[in-house]
Amino acid sequence: MKPKHQRMVLAALAMVAVVGAGGLALSGLRDEAAFFYAPADAKEAPPETGRAVRLGGMVAAGSIQRAADGVTIDFVVTDGKESVPVTFTGVVPDLFKEDSGVVAEGHFNADGSFTATNLLAKHDERYMPPEVAGAMHKSETLDQ
Repeated sequence: MKPKHQRMVLAALAMVAVVGAGGLALSGLRDEAAFFYAPADAKEAPPETGRAVRLGGMVAAGSIQRAADGVTIDFVVTDGKESVPVTFTGVVPDLFKEDSGVVAEGHFNADGSFTATNLLAKHDERYMPPEVAGAMHKSETLDQ
């Protein structure tokens, strides 16, 4: 084969390899990506049941209930417009409390409730995760 043809074959193989690697990366990200929902977004356009998502908002006052087993907790996440009941089994972050920001990772159930596999609590008085702040401003419940 002539050197010119060899370069063209190598360039074509390199292009196929790059496209293949990109396709694999995108398919992996699609499976692992957790989309963010505020309670109002979830009520308006419910995500697919069982799909990994993040639910963010404020823990509603008076909503935290601990189960007798000591590791299961039920609470309500609200954005001022809508509320979603959440169940979490595991170790709760130290900063998790009522009237504070939270992002719960997990999935929605057929009844509209949310089962969390991980909880993220805000880390100081001024901080709020960008997704939660955006959702709260969108529903006009966060004072500046």
